[in-house]
Amino acid sequence: MSLGILGNKIGMTQVFTPKGEIIPVTIIKGGPCYVTQIKSKENCGYEAIQLGYSEVPSNSKILTKPQLGHFSKQNLLPYRYLKEYKPEIGNDNYEIGQKFSVEMFEVGQYVNITGLTIGKGFTGNIKRNNFERGAMTHGSKHHRAQGSLGSGTTPGRVFPGKRMSGRSGMEKRTIIGLEIIDIDIEENLIIVKGAIPGKSGNLVSITGKK
Repeated sequence: MSLGILGNKIGMTQVFTPKGEIIPVTIIKGGPCYVTQIKSKENCGYEAIQLGYSEVPSNSKILTKPQLGHFSKQNLLPYRYLKEYKPEIGNDNYEIGQKFSVEMFEVGQYVNITGLTIGKGFTGNIKRNNFERGAMTHGSKHHRAQGSLGSGTTPGRVFPGKRMSGRSGMEKRTIIGLEIIDIDIEENLIIVKGAIPGKSGNLVSITGKK
């Protein structure tokens, strides 16, 4: 994984090319992110760069005391979100407090964006697993119900992994190869072609495509 930044999805709109073509785009507020920890094989067993995003007050109750202590140890402001990236090069080129923003990307570059899909709450099997419904007439009492869950006396239980009703959505998804249409450095905005996971305000991770 190459080094990237965290951001929030603002929403979708459309832009026009000089030829008059309409391109659906997603606007993302990316960063700024700051290096909060540099992990090496000597102290952690692997190499990674930890970035912090979305500054919060030092007396905020959003973070726990151990989390606040993690930042005070490095004399840094506390951040609400932390994420580790494994850089393609060594850790020698990074330092605590180093800033990363949308300036690390270029217009025309292709990026990968990871986020959580929209949550749908508790859903039944018809919506969650594309089950077919039962008969709606002739006295049928099986319309949208699950039906039989398994065998009888032996083994007398439901096997793990059986498709049943439950919570759906809120799954991690990565969209690969989205083209950057425009970048606004002053407002920390990055505009990519196409759609990304989640609703407006969703936390996303943006990394350059290899």
